[in-house]
Amino acid sequence: MQVEINPSEYTVLIVDDTIANVLLLKVLIGNQKYRIVTAGNGMEALQAVEKESPDLILLDIMMPGMNGYEVAEKLKADPQTQEIPIIFLTALNSTNDIVKGFKTGASDYISKPFNKEELLIRVTHQISLIAAKRLIASQMKELQSTIRGRDRLYSVIAHDLRSPMGSLKMIFNLLMAQLPPEKIGPEMYDMLSMANHTAEETFSLLDNLLKWTKSQIGRLKTVYQEIDMMEVIGDAVTLFSPVASLKNIKIRTEWPDHVDVRVDVDMIKTIMRNLLSNAVKYSPEGSEIIVTVEDLGEKAVVNVRDFGKGIPEEDQPKLFHSDTHFTTYGTHNEEGSGLGLLLCKDFAHKNNGDLWFSSKAGEGSTFSFSVPTRTGAAAMNASADSANAPASL
Repeated sequence: MQVEINPSEYTVLIVDDTIANVLLLKVLIGNQKYRIVTAGNGMEALQAVEKESPDLILLDIMMPGMNGYEVAEKLKADPQTQEIPIIFLTALNSTNDIVKGFKTGASDYISKPFNKEELLIRVTHQISLIAAKRLIASQMKELQSTIRGRDRLYSVIAHDLRSPMGSLKMIFNLLMAQLPPEKIGPEMYDMLSMANHTAEETFSLLDNLLKWTKSQIGRLKTVYQEIDMMEVIGDAVTLFSPVASLKNIKIRTEWPDHVDVRVDVDMIKTIMRNLLSNAVKYSPEGSEIIVTVEDLGEKAVVNVRDFGKGIPEEDQPKLFHSDTHFTTYGTHNEEGSGLGLLLCKDFAHKNNGDLWFSSKAGEGSTFSFSVPTRTGAAAMNASADSANAPASL
């Protein structure tokens, strides 16, 4: 990275107990237009650092009282000064002395007597690194601000569109229920079905986008409740059974009578809605989807298995990466945004669980997620309390 440097913007602290060395360094470095501050011993050096906040320190090792090693150790132990680069000035050229200097936090060293060209190159190199770090930090801050602005914009758009789209979805649902094919004709009914499906998919996308952006900007709080997992899963299956029936797909369930879990109910509902929606989307007509729940003691695992298109092996690593934005078309050319699975992964993590999958092209996929049971949540809380407990005296 090529960074433009204005030497007058950088302060160099020269620390040496020999006045002749200080004057020589002051002339050589000052001629490059750097701002120069000097100190004659270790204590003066620490005071100068506190007062002047130098960008670079040239530090003599062999000084009476507090030597250069001790000064460096104090500076590196203080969070306020530990990032200031130090170039040791030394007549000690043994490997042990050099290694000791680097262990105490030196960025570089210069041997006495000084070589002018070497001195200036090493100083310029350290200042260039400082300038590059500051440029990167500034660009990172600007990028984070841009991302926050983008996420807020997404949130506003999704929020403002979600309400009217929800109303439109309800109208289409009502029309579908009140206007059977024999009343309006098969062609009109197909158009109405297409409009209803588009409204459902758009509402789902906006709902995912709103929750995703709120989660990314920290406005989506996780509210834990102790509930029976079967209620949440059962409600999701009941909700999607009519959707599946449109493709003559049967949703089969296999689960225990109850599994007590500690989760955010709305987040689990969102996970199930997305997994079932994808399973229906990628399953052929007349197939089935199997939903199973396993009670593994400290965690419950939910599996949604379909026998549809599956995911080619080369595409599987792309699935949970937001930068790849991977999505494919369903068996009826249904479109997807790729956002749903990212949201599911995020929500599973927020509920102290995980989400994963196995898939084979042409044979189908199984998406699974885990959440703590009530027993598992209690064990995690006990472990956290133990870790945070004060040590016994």
